[in-house]
Order: sequence, then structure tokens, then C-alpha cells
Amino acid sequence: MRWFAKLAAASCATLLAASSASAQTPVDTALVLVVDASGSIDDAEFRLQKEGIALAVTDERVLAAIQSGPLQRIAIAYVEWGGPGSARTVVDWAIVEDADSAQAFAQSVLAAPRSAQTYNAIGDAIAHATAMLRDCPCEPGRAVIDVSGDNPDNRSHVPAIVSREAAAAEGITINALAILQSDALGPSGRPLLVENYESEVIAGPGAFVLAAQDRGDFARALLQKMVLEIANRTPGDRRLASGSRP
Repeated sequence: MRWFAKLAAASCATLLAASSASAQTPVDTALVLVVDASGSIDDAEFRLQKEGIALAVTDERVLAAIQSGPLQRIAIAYVEWGGPGSARTVVDWAIVEDADSAQAFAQSVLAAPRSAQTYNAIGDAIAHATAMLRDCPCEPGRAVIDVSGDNPDNRSHVPAIVSREAAAAEGITINALAILQSDALGPSGRPLLVENYESEVIAGPGAFVLAAQDRGDFARALLQKMVLEIANRTPGDRRLASGSRP
């Protein structure tokens, strides 16, 4: 894939985790958490999101999913998005391979101040995350962008439907977490935002959308999503339904 060739030329970066790593550290998955920080989310709701990320990353089910991989480690970064062209890397690449490194990443997310964001520019956020994956100081078996939001893309310089195709062309999978704010349904009778993210945001091998019923449901949905992403599964995978280890 073209993005692997670009990784070889990427500059070194410092990994913000207890486990140090040199450039081109092999990992099973490089995962960018791209989180909605737009004006539709008040400070209390945003805190719930950050706490949900911290809980998910340190959960034993996520750690088990990491341990199920051949290399038993992933690279992970945290990005906040909102206004056009203003997506920001809040916690840069970290290696997570055990409880200590997971806790270090979680604490970095919790301690970081909220970035200044407005509107909903998902396309620009995807472009930002795609560039991060090109420059990741790692050699991943898979590259995944995990987008969460409560509204469709509406203010991007590069629309989401364009950014997601560019990412997919580089071998990147984009999954989405739709945070539902209403009972609005789409043409298929499913939540409207889920249908929007399916048609305009997700892309790549095995891409999927999960829904959080509200902000309080974010932690549960993100945990489920991260286990699936790290274990390279989809929501309908029979191996998970049968109770086997991810």
C-alpha cells in the first residue's frame, strides 16, 4: 500500500507513553481517535467523552484485544475536531501494550485542555488523521481512524466524502461512532446520523458505524468499538457473538 512507503520516509517523533519506541516500531494497529469537540457539546458532556476514552483504553477487554494480536501492541493518538481546518492533535502517538502504558495514555487524555472548536468539519478531521498516519513513528499492520460525532459534516474545506476516499486509497479504514441527539430516522428506518456516517464517513476494509444513544452512552459504545477495531472484527462477527476471545 502506498502509505507504507510513505511511513518509511516519515520523521521520528516522541511517543507519549511509558513504553518508549524508536521510529518504525512494528505494531498490530495504528489507531487515531478523532473526537467531536465542536460547539454542540458543553463542558460537562465533553468531560464525559474524555472519561469514556480513558475508561475504554484501560479496560481489560481492550487490553485483551491488544494481547490477541501477533505483536501485542498498538499505536494510538487522540485528536479533537470541530471547525474548518482546525482539527488538533491533543495527545500524540503512544505505544500501548500493557496496563501501565494504557493508563499513561488515559491520563494524558484526561489532563489535556480542550481545544477551541466550532461547527462540524469531519472531512478536515479525516484529512488531519490521514496525515498523522503517514507520519506515525511505527510500522502498523493496519491503520484505523475512529471518528465520533453528534452531527453530519457541514463546514469542511474538504468534504468528508472526499477525505474518506483519499484515506481509503491509502489503505486506511475509517469507522464511526454516531452520538444520537434525536429520534430522527433515515430512509432505511435506522437512525439518520448512522445512515449519514455510513454514506459519507466510513470507508475501507470492514468499516462500520456504531451508535451511542446519548452522551452518557459514549463510554459503552466506544469500548465496544475499540475492542472490535483492535481485534480486527466487525459488529456481526460470529467469533464475538459466540463468546470467543476477540
